[in-house]
Amino acid sequence: MSSYTVRPARTGDVRAIRDLLEPFVQRRILLGKDLVVLYEAVQEFVVAEDAGGQIIGCGALHVMWEDLAEVRTLIVADGWLHRGVGRLIVDALEDRATTLGVRRLFCLTFEVGFFERRGFAPIGEQVVDPDVYSQLIRSPDEGVAEFLDLAHVKPNTLGNTRMLKTLGA
Repeated sequence: MSSYTVRPARTGDVRAIRDLLEPFVQRRILLGKDLVVLYEAVQEFVVAEDAGGQIIGCGALHVMWEDLAEVRTLIVADGWLHRGVGRLIVDALEDRATTLGVRRLFCLTFEVGFFERRGFAPIGEQVVDPDVYSQLIRSPDEGVAEFLDLAHVKPNTLGNTRMLKTLGA
C-alpha cells in the first residue's frame, strides 16, 4: 500500500483541488466552485498527497462563528477510498478547529455513516441561540445559509444531512 501525508494546502494545489472536485460537481454531489473562490479559500484547505506528490484528497475548515466551523469540500479520490485518507483529513481539520478555539463542527453530507463514525450527529432546525442566528443570517456565504437551513438553499441541499460535532466531547 502506498503511503500518503496530510498537509496544509498551498496555492500550487488549487488546480488539483478543482480537478478532484469536478467529478463530484458533475454527479451533483458537491457544488462547483470557481477557481478564484478556491484560491481565496486556499488557507482553509488541507490536502492529502501520495508518496509521489499527487493530490489524492482534500478538505476545508470554514469558520462561521466564534465557536462554530464547517467541514467543507471533503473529497477523496476514488482509488484511495477506504484507506483512512478521509479520516486523516477530518482529523487535521479538527486539529485546526481546536487551535482556532472552535468547539463545534458542522457538515452537510450524503456520507452520514462516515461522519457518524467521526462523532458527528444529525441536527435539527435551531442549533444557535437567536442572537447568533441574527448575526449569521447576514452572511453572504452559501454554507452559512445551508447551516441555518434557509429556504433559498434547499434545492441545492436535497438529500443531504446536516450534522454537528462538539469537539472534546
